[in-house]
Amino acid sequence: MNATSAKNQFERFLHSQTSGSIVLILATLTAVLWANSPWADYYVKLSHLDIGAHFNGRQYQLSLDHWVKDGLMTIFFFVVGLEIKREVLIGELSSLKKAILPVMAAVGGAILPALIYFIFNPAGAAASGWGVPMATDIAFALGLLALFGRRVPTGLKIFLTALAIVDDLLAVLVIAVFYTNRISFPALGTAFILLVLLFLLIRNRTGNPFFFFCLCCAVWVCIFLSGIHATIAGVLLALVIPVKATMEPDIFLATIKRHKTWLRKSSFSRHSMVADKQQRQAIEQIYLAAERMIPAGIRMEEALHPIQAFLILPMFALFAAGVVINSQTLSAFPDRISLGIIAGLLVGKQIGILGFSFAMVKGGWTTLPTGVNWGQLWGVSLLGGIGFTMSIFISELAFTAPSQLAKAKIAIFAASLLAGLAGSVILNIYLPRRH
Repeated sequence: MNATSAKNQFERFLHSQTSGSIVLILATLTAVLWANSPWADYYVKLSHLDIGAHFNGRQYQLSLDHWVKDGLMTIFFFVVGLEIKREVLIGELSSLKKAILPVMAAVGGAILPALIYFIFNPAGAAASGWGVPMATDIAFALGLLALFGRRVPTGLKIFLTALAIVDDLLAVLVIAVFYTNRISFPALGTAFILLVLLFLLIRNRTGNPFFFFCLCCAVWVCIFLSGIHATIAGVLLALVIPVKATMEPDIFLATIKRHKTWLRKSSFSRHSMVADKQQRQAIEQIYLAAERMIPAGIRMEEALHPIQAFLILPMFALFAAGVVINSQTLSAFPDRISLGIIAGLLVGKQIGILGFSFAMVKGGWTTLPTGVNWGQLWGVSLLGGIGFTMSIFISELAFTAPSQLAKAKIAIFAASLLAGLAGSVILNIYLPRRH
């Protein structure tokens, strides 16, 4: 792949993030307006609509709200897992020199917000929300950065992308370790056995897509029954999907050349291949070789990215962002929970990301990306305070009381809006002007 092709793919990715952000905003506004409208009862009834099956005298069902948050969001975390694996193996996190700056920036941007929240809420039920201000919403952060177009240095885009991916990894670990009440080891062990089986089947290229799909569903069910949040199944499944070619380039080129030469000598045409079995076999060998050169992880990531951006995340926002805003909710706002979240996202994120980055550069561990200055890094660190999707997701796990959850979501909305505006202003000042 040449530099121009890689750049075009990256720009298309950023464009998709921007478009997805717009759809996500519309879904969020719809949820808030609907939950505070005369038709709010229909919103509640739709959220609690039970969907499932009746088998052997027992009901197996979840509400529509849970199917979205535990089911569809698994696909979102699957894509996140593919992105993490790709970056670790062949991307911006594949070497210590390339990874140390965004990794340490992400660590700082996760630790400091959690500590700030803990200062506001050191004990009680509210203390469980320390993970809420740790997360960065990659879609909104990259979407806002993309609005500046060619003014943004490539190094700054790559830094924010890598930082957000590490941030997602930290959020996944926090959910798996700290927001799990109980663990059923038999169910977890069964999930592990199924994952090993899936890995072996993929490695040996045996089985059919339907069987793979059934195995993936079985892994999800086992993780769901284990007590670990079901969406972690998406990340675990991503770990067994290859993101590198399974055939050496020399063998691929030799295979193509051999079959291509034979087809030219055999009077190959659209009509001859119908009757000639050997020609069809040669074409199939070319197809299989090309398939092995395009990793399954890359194909899945490209195929699922529009689905998660334009369907899954908007549906999550529709069912998660419906906060009832009234005098009762606002009378106690801001409280310690909301102040901890706002301070964590607005202050903790920028100081953590910028401070850890400064320490790494001044300590001689790494250097700033080409064409990037400290003002631009400050702007990006503010964009890191856009928690939104992941913060809302963690708040759903952290708070059981409806009043606490409502305040947390309002705080997330406010902090994300302020972080986005402040980051955009700073970037507009420090990014180079284009004529």
